[in-house]
Amino acid sequence: MAKLKYALYTGCTARESTPELLQSTMAIAEALDIELVLLDEASCCGASHLQDFDDMLSLTLNARNICYAEKLGLTMVTICNTCQLNTGMTKDRLDSNEKLKAAVNERLSEVGLEYKGTSEVKHFLYALVDDLGLDAIAEKVVKPLTDMQIAAFYGCHNIRPSHLQHKSNGGENAYAPDSIDKLIIALGGKNVEYEHKNKCCGFHVELQAPKTANRLSGNAMLDAIDQGAETIVTPCPLCHLRMDVQQHNIAKEMGREIDIPVLHLPQMVGLALGIAPDKLGLNHNVADVTFV
Repeated sequence: MAKLKYALYTGCTARESTPELLQSTMAIAEALDIELVLLDEASCCGASHLQDFDDMLSLTLNARNICYAEKLGLTMVTICNTCQLNTGMTKDRLDSNEKLKAAVNERLSEVGLEYKGTSEVKHFLYALVDDLGLDAIAEKVVKPLTDMQIAAFYGCHNIRPSHLQHKSNGGENAYAPDSIDKLIIALGGKNVEYEHKNKCCGFHVELQAPKTANRLSGNAMLDAIDQGAETIVTPCPLCHLRMDVQQHNIAKEMGREIDIPVLHLPQMVGLALGIAPDKLGLNHNVADVTFV
């Protein structure tokens, strides 16, 4: 099998708010012999808010980001669900509308770029599960996650809308996603089934309606805990910020104690690969992760 190589679009959150995500992503890529080329020129995807104010600017910024992957001749991988949605949505719209593509390229020409549509866009989760494969990952496990009861929280933007995300996520069922659950099992852990694993964490309404955001997160977290989860893992840094950083406020809103480790997806993989906790950035996590 040829070595996998991707252009890594980090988005902003993994660079600043959750540096442990970028750190652990690079660590497991090295351990799994995956080459990631950082797109340092790339900018914010608009975070699902910019397009509400200026749709053309949102399309242009996201197309610009994809252009850098195209220049490298590589598939772009994302490590944020919202980045995946916005980037994938931009690609889908431009690839299916020549007039819109031409309008965006007119703007991109001002910075010497042209969007061609030659690079695919997928979340790193599916690069691991679909491209590398669960068997190949399982072969690299040196510290199985034995006896760990892990609840996968998928969030929404990586699996919805299905007609868009199916182009890059191997046909993940938005109503019953199982890619992370299968990965947990491949790493030697025990996946926890619970109803709220594919619900919204509430991140995008946190500023406008914090009580609603806390209740959305709380519904999912308490559902997972009630089904026996000892750890939660998510492929999205925004979901992680809600569930890891806001546990005190979530618990207050829900009227129940909540104290559970929340891992970024690469941190979980890294633990099973035997990577040292400090190299996975576990010291940046807010909820106690001394269980490792």
